[in-house]
Amino acid sequence: MGEDAGVDPAWSDLDRPPLRAAALRTALVGAGAWTRLDAVASTGSTNADLLADEAAPDGAVLVADHQDAGRGRLGRTWSAPPRSSLAVSVLLRPAVPTQRWALLPLVTGLAVVDALTAVGVQAGLKWPNDVLVAGPDRPGKVCGILAEARGDRVVLGAGINVSLRTEELPVETATSLALAGARTTDRDTVLRRYLRALRQRVDAWAAGESPLADYRAVSATLGQAVRVELPGGTTLEGDAVDVDDDGRLVVQDSGGARTSLAAGDVVHLRRA
Repeated sequence: MGEDAGVDPAWSDLDRPPLRAAALRTALVGAGAWTRLDAVASTGSTNADLLADEAAPDGAVLVADHQDAGRGRLGRTWSAPPRSSLAVSVLLRPAVPTQRWALLPLVTGLAVVDALTAVGVQAGLKWPNDVLVAGPDRPGKVCGILAEARGDRVVLGAGINVSLRTEELPVETATSLALAGARTTDRDTVLRRYLRALRQRVDAWAAGESPLADYRAVSATLGQAVRVELPGGTTLEGDAVDVDDDGRLVVQDSGGARTSLAAGDVVHLRRA
């Protein structure tokens, strides 16, 4: 698909050019990091599109200038101005036991942190799927991650806020690379950094390396007093003390009992 195909004229913004698909393919597919890269002007959800493509090869990448039905955990949706963010999904067909797939959201988060560090933004990971920027200027969530599996395939989606201005943020707790003082807000550059980091992280995970030491080192949740809102409407309060070998958050309550949680929404009760 051409880089400008289907772009609504209302999207025109000289400060927000479309992704340069041909150059990205040369840099990422031509270099052997990924097997296929498609860049589209608009779609509902890059994750949904890749999951629906049963013939997609291992290492297929889909990135969109705009998502109008972007999805997060628990079916939440969000929107952002066209060309202000990166909506990118990759499809993997891992040749490893499926029980290890639970670590892939953590691996993805680490790759985002790697990419943000490379452009001058220090970030941390809020379990299970948020990338946070700390600091006095504009702290907040800069990226959300969604991993979805179907059969022998898993899709790793990331939505990175790149050039959003304060008045464009969807919620007060969000931020963007521009507001966090990134050295660049060129989406092609950020995307290349992310996909190269993700390739390295996924390859290490597939080779049997654990991401947990690196994850713990950049966790914004460990050491926090937390309230975890669990599926079914119950909550658990305590201290976030660890992430176990399966990527579950370990919470210790006031009585010293520890619970490992595979899912839940975490509220930090004190700032990291």
